[in-house]
Amino acid sequence: MKYGFVRVAAAIPIVKVADCKFNAQQIETQIAIADGKGVQIIIFPELSITGYTCADLFGQSLLLEEAEMALMQIMNNTRQMDIVSIVGMPVVMNSTLLNSAVVFQKGKILGIVPKTYLPNYKEFYEQRWFTSALNHPDANVRLCGQNVPVSANLLFDTPETCFGIEICEDMWAPIPPSSALALKGAEIIFNMSADNEGISKHNYVRSLVSQQSARCLAGYVFSSSGFGESTTDLVFSGSALIAENGVILAESKRFSLDEQLIISDIDVEYLYHDRLVSTAFSEGSLSKDTDRGFELEFILPEYRKEAANKLSRTVDPHPFTPEGLALRERCEEIFQMQTSGLAKRIVHTHA
Repeated sequence: MKYGFVRVAAAIPIVKVADCKFNAQQIETQIAIADGKGVQIIIFPELSITGYTCADLFGQSLLLEEAEMALMQIMNNTRQMDIVSIVGMPVVMNSTLLNSAVVFQKGKILGIVPKTYLPNYKEFYEQRWFTSALNHPDANVRLCGQNVPVSANLLFDTPETCFGIEICEDMWAPIPPSSALALKGAEIIFNMSADNEGISKHNYVRSLVSQQSARCLAGYVFSSSGFGESTTDLVFSGSALIAENGVILAESKRFSLDEQLIISDIDVEYLYHDRLVSTAFSEGSLSKDTDRGFELEFILPEYRKEAANKLSRTVDPHPFTPEGLALRERCEEIFQMQTSGLAKRIVHTHA
């Protein structure tokens, strides 16, 4: 993608709980569709290979073995594609289980990012099955016959952009991992989630994604579980969002019974410019607490397809000329500034 844009996608496949082979087929299909549309990086929901709601089945070795076999199937069947894919699955490490994001490209696993904050309140019981990244030092693990780095601090560095990953509850923490990742150089944050629905919760999640992208001066790509997950005490709507510096660029249709794929282009060059001129951001990145993360370098695909040469987002040709209600609000604000300034001068001169 030219002019500093990186094309990203958030996918929501249909899942069958604990049916790893079926889920792998759905993931493969969406990777192929995204690759055909010129997508460079695609993310799937949390634990998308097994399903999020497997509960105590996560303790069964058969499920864990089938999840690894499913990942091998996905990588083998997408080996000819240059697209970078991020899928969710349980990963065994030192006799503990990690709720993880696995990043791979052309049959090679680039890295594994474990979840940091495990919800264990109200309807969530994740600490029953998983161990937090906080309890594991950065290390390597054997997965699908490959020796792979495992760390919540991984930065995936390419000539076009640098990106990091956090998982679901991580975004809800007072200081999300994405804040540190952004200060270490990540320009795009990917979040795989399994956010269940509650009254007014979606608006809150939407604001979290928007605000975190603005606070980090970053792109933020969010994909959450959809149709097919167990609804014993949870309901999942299939929410996907792509934001850039506080602006929502694309979002999915909630409560759809079909798989979904949303695509947009992140203007990394624009984000880089904003970070350069933001003194708060530059000072934060120089803090002693923000040493460079564990960087993995690789190459993003360079697409020459016709589809990749057309932006999938709208760029306002007149960004300084609002219309409709926005124009009225801006004019009112300008008028209030002028009258307030004039009032101060009149009071000051005792006129």
